[in-house]
Amino acid sequence: AAKYTDSGGRIWLTARREGRRVLISVRDDGTGIAPEKLPEMFALFAQGDRSLARSEGGLGIGLTVVRRLAEMHGGDVTAHSAGPNRGSEFVVSLPLAERPAAAESESEPEAQLAPAEAGPGARVLVVDDNVDTARGMARLLKLLGHEVLAIHDGRAAVEAARAFRPGFVLLDIGLPGLDGYEVARGLRQDERSRDAVIIAVSGYGQEDDRRRSRAAGFDHHLVKPVDFDALISLLGRPT
Repeated sequence: AAKYTDSGGRIWLTARREGRRVLISVRDDGTGIAPEKLPEMFALFAQGDRSLARSEGGLGIGLTVVRRLAEMHGGDVTAHSAGPNRGSEFVVSLPLAERPAAAESESEPEAQLAPAEAGPGARVLVVDDNVDTARGMARLLKLLGHEVLAIHDGRAAVEAARAFRPGFVLLDIGLPGLDGYEVARGLRQDERSRDAVIIAVSGYGQEDDRRRSRAAGFDHHLVKPVDFDALISLLGRPT
């Protein structure tokens, strides 16, 4: 809200109880969101105004993180706006915690918690010439417990894969030097990355685009802005 509200603008932060839930609202009178953009605001790397978001340092991952965190706590988040230059409101809905039961005896020993087990992390190579995009994706995947290496050049990606030995490669197609198709073919020719699951990331998703990625050795084809739920599902599959 602060990022997209000019100096002298106003921001309201409110919270209220509604049944068994609490609603937390952040509202501003800033730049607002075009109606057609509202449905995609929570998609990974989606931005209401890409030129503005990029100039302000936006990566297009913030709202995706907000949504995932809310869902992990049994909640959700919604976006509202009357249109450009008419402000925005984001509402996070979370279930209220149950009141803890009183201890039966003060002398009763405290329960011992078993140590948490690490999640099923995978070794993921992220390849994108947009440094902000690659770093943002790497951060998200690390939050999910994956080991991630981000590379921004096609030739460097082929070299890095030899030592990193990724189980998954999230590969942008529009790379300088070696494009994504050439990188995928190079990975398939090396025994150290031959069996990796290679996922294409592209701004194009027509059947001919998907056919080209399959022919180059890609296993899956995702279209920008990336559906994060679909990506999580792919990374959950065994290599």
